Amino acid sequence: MTGSETMLSRAEAYLAYRRSLGFKLRIPGRMITSFARYADNRGHDGALSSDLALDWAKAEAKFADPFTWARRLEVLRPFATFLAAEDSETTFPASNPFGRTKRRLAPHIFTVEEITAIIAEAHHIRRVQAAGTLMMPALIGLLASTGMRISEALGLRIQDLDLEAAQILVREAKYGRQRLVALHPTAIAALEIFFERRNAIFPSRPADPVFMSELSGKEMNYMHAWCAWFRITQRLSIRPRGGHPFVRIHDLRHSFICRRLILWQQSGTEIDAAMMMLSTYVGHANLLDTYWYIESVPELMAIAGHRFQGIAGFGGDFDD
Repeated sequence: MTGSETMLSRAEAYLAYRRSLGFKLRIPGRMITSFARYADNRGHDGALSSDLALDWAKAEAKFADPFTWARRLEVLRPFATFLAAEDSETTFPASNPFGRTKRRLAPHIFTVEEITAIIAEAHHIRRVQAAGTLMMPALIGLLASTGMRISEALGLRIQDLDLEAAQILVREAKYGRQRLVALHPTAIAALEIFFERRNAIFPSRPADPVFMSELSGKEMNYMHAWCAWFRITQRLSIRPRGGHPFVRIHDLRHSFICRRLILWQQSGTEIDAAMMMLSTYVGHANLLDTYWYIESVPELMAIAGHRFQGIAGFGGDFDD
């Protein structure tokens, strides 16, 4: 690295290059920028080194576990490869000394009663919240009834919803994909009521966001939704039943998928034949991501048990 270059300038050049190829790099971008500032603030004016990368991985996450450190380190690996192409003195750990970087904790699967209570409580959240009594019940209801990702819902525009055709066009899906999401009649009825109330307060054009800050009138962001969600779930004292320390907005998506699989099991639907349809509906890039629920969610272990029971040729139900 030349004397005129900072680590931050190299990071910005790298991120600009990757984004020119179509990568969004929202979270990785913030982390790489954080690393670059860390290096510059320490007065580091040389090539990226293994010691520097390891120090940063732990420095700003001292109270995290080795899994978090491992994830932070791996974010830097492509950046290190980019720098090594121009600076032969660049070094980076060949393997991750902090251990594995991928894990999937069991999600909290909401009961119907819990979701009903959450939506009801959302109607009473304080008006000072950016995501208040108008936006939050509709957002939660949409996530619970479609299994959409929170990022997908917040990225919706008025023109993306076709209530007459009972479908939503998801433009901001993961990996830059698009897909159509069918709507149940009850979801359509709820959305019609929502838009009637919304349009009375926020007259809108087709390109305007569906969900807006009730304070500024601008597009609602994730922090708006999370703050309201945290307040709602804390007031209801919902205890997490999965592997996470608290219930998350994303657990609404997990709950939708699990409820569908349970309903199929109860109705005798051939699970394997239906998996592809469900995977496409929720926007999974890999079918294995859908099968993961059967193997990892306690509420769905019975499905695997019944499948084994049928393959093994046993009759009747298990007693345990």
